[in-house]
Amino acid sequence: MSDEIKVLADIPPAQATAFGERTAIQIDDRTLSYAELDRRAVKAAGLLQAAGAKPGDRIGWLGRSSEAFFEIFFGAARARVCLAPINSRLAVPEIAFILMDSGADLFFVTPDFFDCARQVIAQIDRPIRLIGVGGAAEGFDSYEALRDTAPAPTPAEPRADDDVLQLYTSGTTGLPKGVRLNNANYAAFLDLRTQVDGFDYGPDDTVLIVMPLFHVAGTNISFSGLAAGGRVILLPEFRPAEVLRLIEAERVAHIFLVPAMINMLLQAPEIEGADLSSLKSVAYGASPIGEAVLAKATARFGCGFIQFYGMTESAGAGTSLAPDAHVGELLRSCGKAWPTLEVRILGDDGSEAAVGEIGEIAIKGAIVMAGYWNRPEATAETITADGWLRTGDAGYRDAEGYVFVHDRVKDMIVSGGENIYPAEVENAILGCPGVADAAVIGVPDERWGEAVKAIVVPAAGASPDPEAVIAWARARIAAFKAPKSVDFIDVLPRNASGKVLRRELRKPYWEGRGRMVG
Repeated sequence: MSDEIKVLADIPPAQATAFGERTAIQIDDRTLSYAELDRRAVKAAGLLQAAGAKPGDRIGWLGRSSEAFFEIFFGAARARVCLAPINSRLAVPEIAFILMDSGADLFFVTPDFFDCARQVIAQIDRPIRLIGVGGAAEGFDSYEALRDTAPAPTPAEPRADDDVLQLYTSGTTGLPKGVRLNNANYAAFLDLRTQVDGFDYGPDDTVLIVMPLFHVAGTNISFSGLAAGGRVILLPEFRPAEVLRLIEAERVAHIFLVPAMINMLLQAPEIEGADLSSLKSVAYGASPIGEAVLAKATARFGCGFIQFYGMTESAGAGTSLAPDAHVGELLRSCGKAWPTLEVRILGDDGSEAAVGEIGEIAIKGAIVMAGYWNRPEATAETITADGWLRTGDAGYRDAEGYVFVHDRVKDMIVSGGENIYPAEVENAILGCPGVADAAVIGVPDERWGEAVKAIVVPAAGASPDPEAVIAWARARIAAFKAPKSVDFIDVLPRNASGKVLRRELRKPYWEGRGRMVG
């Protein structure tokens, strides 16, 4: 990494000087050089200032991965404005809530989501300017036209406490929370990435991005590739055959995949003749991986595999399992703490648990988020007074410092790398005709790690149809959150205070497994 790169906003100008017309970003048949990325980022900063964006403001993004995302991100960081990318898989009411919560007045949208954006704006009672990226439509200003005619920006020196990225994560109550990641967090990340397997790329490396850019893995892998001066290839939609083709044709060196993607690649017919010899590392994370899948993938891909464990709230950082540690019992581990980070297992009283004792995994370091946007109570619940980020995952640590995830404290379900909270799904189910009560759990799924299952108590005299329950939920929340199956029960198990004992509901589905997470 160049000594000139202290914060993320430094990447385009530093790399334009170092690498000039060398390709920074490639997507489909388009390429963007480091020099042009820098020029466009400057223009984007001018656009934002001319549109009235001030330091500390949020701007929204909804769309497919594109080079424009990085132009706007780096322009925003230069103007001391924070980009808030929104999960494009969410339902319209969920997107509207996030846009309202962020306070964004500027909403950048790619053509695939123009109709969705119109529906979102119709649910918001304040004016929001729609800016179309990569296409034109009535009601949308053209990003490219605004960018190309933008005035020179007023210089704004980035500050350590400037929020640069606000990623939304679901909450236990069902309301998404904006995770504030600032320059100080990413300065720590830029320092750490050169010390961690799976992030320490070189200037001659090609990095393939298949994770969406509203996900911390998508942004972090991209930032690492650009900070190294490498070539970043964007694949907006995960298609196994195309991933395998790109690895071979473009001599891809590094890629990050969630376990479900690894499994899909192994099952793709094209895997048989694919040349994967260019790969130096496959990083994976966001959900646990089956040992059989990992063993098969390691043999077929023929490169080092690195597992990452972390949270959006820790900018994705936490622990990593190095390639040479992918052996024996350690295959069930998520690795050791990153350099300079502390990882502890906290007991019920908040003290550090003994070796082998199960408690809540906690992370501490400069990379931990500044807090949740406009959620001081939620921030205080998640980050202790002395700076420990409580992950909500239960686990233990062995004598060598390897961490093992055992279960979840907060009932969260991880399906295909997406976080799903039962309360949100339950709220969507309750009200369905014929449903008296409902609880939601995660059950084992060979493809996605975990699948959402609803346990429903029928109303007196009713016999609700499982498909009707699923359809009712899908009309109210994103499809990936809706239950994939429904079982019926006479009464939900509850404790003395009335809380549903989801652990009891999950037990029969996880019988015989070493851990209670997928």
